[in-house]
Amino acid sequence: MVALDGTIVAIANPAIQKDLGASLADVQWITNGYLLALAVALITAGKLGDRFGHRQTFLIGVIGFAISSAAIGFSGEVSLVVVFRVLQGLCGALLMPAALGLLRATFPAEKLNMAIGIWGAVIGASTAAGPIVGGLLVEHVNWQSVFFINAPVGVLALVLGLLLLVDHRAEKAPRSFDLPGIVLLSGAMFCLIWALINAADWHWTDQRTLLFLGLSVVCFVVFVFWESRTREPLLPLSMFRSVALSTGTVLMVLMAFGFMGGLFFVTFYLQNVHGLSPVDSGLRLLPLTAMMIVASPLAGALITKFGPRMPLVTSMVITAVSMFGLSRLDVDSGGLEMSIWFALLGLGLGPVMVGATEVIVGNAPIQHAGVAGGLQQAAMQVGGSLGTAVLGAVMAGRVDNTLPRKWADAGLPPMPKGAESKASDAVEVGIAPVTKSTPPEIAGKITAVAHDTFVSGMGLAFTVAAVVSVVAAVVAGFTKRGENAEAAGGSVHI
Repeated sequence: MVALDGTIVAIANPAIQKDLGASLADVQWITNGYLLALAVALITAGKLGDRFGHRQTFLIGVIGFAISSAAIGFSGEVSLVVVFRVLQGLCGALLMPAALGLLRATFPAEKLNMAIGIWGAVIGASTAAGPIVGGLLVEHVNWQSVFFINAPVGVLALVLGLLLLVDHRAEKAPRSFDLPGIVLLSGAMFCLIWALINAADWHWTDQRTLLFLGLSVVCFVVFVFWESRTREPLLPLSMFRSVALSTGTVLMVLMAFGFMGGLFFVTFYLQNVHGLSPVDSGLRLLPLTAMMIVASPLAGALITKFGPRMPLVTSMVITAVSMFGLSRLDVDSGGLEMSIWFALLGLGLGPVMVGATEVIVGNAPIQHAGVAGGLQQAAMQVGGSLGTAVLGAVMAGRVDNTLPRKWADAGLPPMPKGAESKASDAVEVGIAPVTKSTPPEIAGKITAVAHDTFVSGMGLAFTVAAVVSVVAAVVAGFTKRGENAEAAGGSVHI
């Protein structure tokens, strides 16, 4: 449900905006409210699972996610949609670490990688289904159905969870809560994600961006100081004495940076440059997600046999090659060329998702499995937000530098004073700044310039993502098999 919701709602946003008369800022809050709640609460939610049991936390998360989803569908005002999206994000934060905590506690070392591999395949399949299912539901039913679909899924998950899931409690499970740590970490994550979300509009040198980044740093520093002195910390700093766990966390950030940051522009490329519908865009991305589905359980078997280091290094190299390939796409690139690079990207990303997760969760003590799961998800959210913000700035810089030159080279009349900024904003998402009154010949030239400029910016963004992937391949060389994996399956059953 959480992975599906990550992609399905983007398809529904235009319909929500039209039906509820929402502003652009309102629509952005529908996404940002969910993202903020999810990112801020992940590690705390993992701690709840460690304290009260991952089965209970998972089932509560399922119930809350399904109810909040249905409430969004019944909402007649955009403000209510935003409120329930925040609640949905909080419930999603309960689900993700609990799922990994359950896997960590249930499966012994020789089966944990395969279990995480299957988990990764399900995540990949759900992510792939989002644009296709969302497009079909919005087109043939209504936008509310995008949220109502979570209700029956939630009921099924609840029934199966009650019947099948076993509650594992570690003997050394935490018995108290670190409330100051929760406040400090939540504040740090909020300020960081908020700054990254708004960096594109505020710009990196804006006082507001610098203020929130500065507040985030202060909160993180005070959090580390507090955690080093409290008796039972929210995030035990001793976990990071494991080089492998720390490396896995960095690897997850770098992977998400390139993956989410780069793919952010692919949807604009497919829909605004190639003119594909949302459903067709989702179908065009199927090679990527299909290879993730295939590669994830295969990676689990390879990591079990050979350890995570070589599979992860190889996978990040494959990811870097695919990113460099995607940077070579142009306005006229065909479906076959795109499919090859998308498939190669999926082949690289699937093992990284599985391997980095195993390195983080497997190197954490069993009593901190939930916190480790929250750390893995938080690293992915931070990496994705950072990638989108940084590569968005790369795109904006390239458009600002090349659009005026390409505009002049095409022999187009100078833009009216003050129109340059609006034109750049449109081109950054692959839209040609033409009006209904623009003559067809001029409109054709403007469209060609806009698409050429956008593709140039996308190419530079993917080049940066490829370089980050190379760095990630080096980082992957420091990973190793989970030191605490042998404790899996040995916890107390209730």
